Amino acid sequence: HHQGGDAIARQYRVNEQIRVPRVRVIGEDGEQLGVMTVSDALSRARMNDLDLVEVAPNADPPVARLLDYGKLRYLTSKKERETRKSQKSNELKEVRFRPNIGTHDFDAKLRKVRQFIGNGDKVKLTVRFRGREAVHQQNGLSLLKRVAEELKDDIRLEQQPSMEGRAMSMVLIPSPTVAARNERKEAVATE
Repeated sequence: HHQGGDAIARQYRVNEQIRVPRVRVIGEDGEQLGVMTVSDALSRARMNDLDLVEVAPNADPPVARLLDYGKLRYLTSKKERETRKSQKSNELKEVRFRPNIGTHDFDAKLRKVRQFIGNGDKVKLTVRFRGREAVHQQNGLSLLKRVAEELKDDIRLEQQPSMEGRAMSMVLIPSPTVAARNERKEAVATE
């Protein structure tokens, strides 16, 4: 028997396009329904207003899933959007400090770091030394430690303070409790 158009072969084969004797069927919620003939699988799909979509043509027997094909295409693009969105939310934010920063500025920067961590972002703290300030590395170190100390309940250190050229930096990530709190917040927002 010949294959239908290449475009279909490249995508999924659906319903009558599935030309194999038997398929292993997976239900809409991912439950295993066992191996059955394509016609049985098709009638089961029709009963539920679903399509039979061949998702693993090279398996033995091929795997077909009951789903709404129109929705599948929509979900695929939605999934790509979601993936892009979740990549965006865990960005690495950078907050820069001067080694001899004043209290007022320090508090403002600390608020910013707290806000990023609260949003679930990683934060890279950088202290830049200019010219002769490099002798004040100790200041930079104590500055970074002070930030970590202020936020200790909300963060974990991903990277200890280290020198990179003329800057000292360390990376903070939200602690598991903050991350969990965020997930709960999002769950509430989407309900």
